[in-house]
Amino acid sequence: MIVSAALNALLIGSFALVGLYLAWCIVKRGSRSVLDAVLFGIDTVSTMLGKTGSWAILILTFAMSYEVFSRYLLQSPTEWAFDVSYILYGALFMLAGPYALTRNAHVRGDFAYRSWKPRTQAGLDLVLYLLFFFPGILALCYAGYGFAAFSWMIGEHSSNSPNGPPVYHFKSLIPLVGGFMILQGVAEVVRCVQCLQTGQWPERLHDVEETEKLILEQAEAAQKGTA
Repeated sequence: MIVSAALNALLIGSFALVGLYLAWCIVKRGSRSVLDAVLFGIDTVSTMLGKTGSWAILILTFAMSYEVFSRYLLQSPTEWAFDVSYILYGALFMLAGPYALTRNAHVRGDFAYRSWKPRTQAGLDLVLYLLFFFPGILALCYAGYGFAAFSWMIGEHSSNSPNGPPVYHFKSLIPLVGGFMILQGVAEVVRCVQCLQTGQWPERLHDVEETEKLILEQAEAAQKGTA
């Protein structure tokens, strides 16, 4: 019971903070509507998660570089390198999920998708969100919660080394990030509905863009200019 209470407190506390932040976004919305303020607030939360998780790349790089140095030059391999590698990579992978969703960066057949009209794109996205995305993420949250709760209950440590680090806090990311994925998914569904109503995709939070995407946008703009 104490373990369940600790995990529940972590999850409830995290989303309570998000709720407070979204309320602050509504109060400070400026010229935006309440709905736009909430959508941009959700985007900001997902972006913060992704950028926080990105620091794992730097830590992972230093850790693996030290392991190579210690193993091959000092002939003294570390006991913690493997645990650090999969924990940091797993955390990076999960925390990047909501951020990738807000940037439309998940895998998609862009060779066909980008040639469709916005309403067609929005209609397909909406169907896929309802039929596949939400059922899949809800299943992830349900299974991930039990997975994390059991890990907390037994005080699970990694078995990959004699002094394996605790992993129950790491496994708590599964239901936590699943919840953030649902939150961002709701924002994307609202944008699909808006696009179906107006025929244009609504504005998103601006952030870094992939070079390939910028090149495609420049090529499309050039084609329209010469048409």
